[in-house]
Amino acid sequence: MHQAATLYYEQDATQADVAGRLGLSRATVSRLLSEARRAGIVRIEVVAPVDHDVDALAARVAAALGLDKAWLPALPVRGAVGEALAPALATALRAAELARGDVLLVSTGRTIWEAAQGSLPSIPGLTLAPMIGGQDEPEVWYAPNEIIRQFAVRLEGDPVFLYAPALPGAELHDTLLQDPSTRRVFELWSRARCAVMGVGAPPLTRASLPRFIASDTASLRESVGDVCSRFYDAHGDAVAFPGSDRLIATGFARLREIPTTIAVAAGAVKIPSIVTGARSGYFNQLVTDAETALALIDAV
Repeated sequence: MHQAATLYYEQDATQADVAGRLGLSRATVSRLLSEARRAGIVRIEVVAPVDHDVDALAARVAAALGLDKAWLPALPVRGAVGEALAPALATALRAAELARGDVLLVSTGRTIWEAAQGSLPSIPGLTLAPMIGGQDEPEVWYAPNEIIRQFAVRLEGDPVFLYAPALPGAELHDTLLQDPSTRRVFELWSRARCAVMGVGAPPLTRASLPRFIASDTASLRESVGDVCSRFYDAHGDAVAFPGSDRLIATGFARLREIPTTIAVAAGAVKIPSIVTGARSGYFNQLVTDAETALALIDAV
């Protein structure tokens, strides 16, 4: 039952596909799926749509923040935020009209990691590259190469990995700048057509930070948020921290040059970071939920 349910509900296989892979008849697969629901192995929930005109609300929040576009899911966010926002992110990626050979950059963070588990469009031949190093990060949502691999599987694209810590020591930093594989990623940053990034909440409110950032760093008290571990204050100016001059990550100036930059973020705690990031031009599109959209409109 579990095998059949996993293939059918999580891997989008048809009942005929499941039957072929498990060596069963289609009738047996249908019976197993029904029994899986009765046994609680599969739980199906019918969720009411958002009680708003999401297109109108998306247009309002985009206008309020000065963005090119905002995207909202049709259903309320429940459970993992990133996974719930994935359908809206999929719509944004389709609208970006990416094609074979184009470059998509992807950042790290829990929301982005969760979005990688959701349903995303197929864009064969798309090149995907990370926006920040982090080869030595223990938490999976700060592991850029793993996130790139997940996005590449969903999008059916070609991953390019960055074999570098986010904050190398001075000697390693100089070596990495000359390393061919690192320089290849830098070159992809320079010609990216689109980027997908998380927006970090004010660092002092967060339960976790990348391991290279000390949570008691005094300068971070001035920060309202970050993109790619590039922290900024309420005016959108960069907030430095020990070693930040060696950070292997896409910079603010480069972000402003990418044609389509899609921030994926939701939650009351992220209101100041989203508002400032949008006004500073660090992203020009936003994927969020209805509740956050309303709070953003009120905040500005």
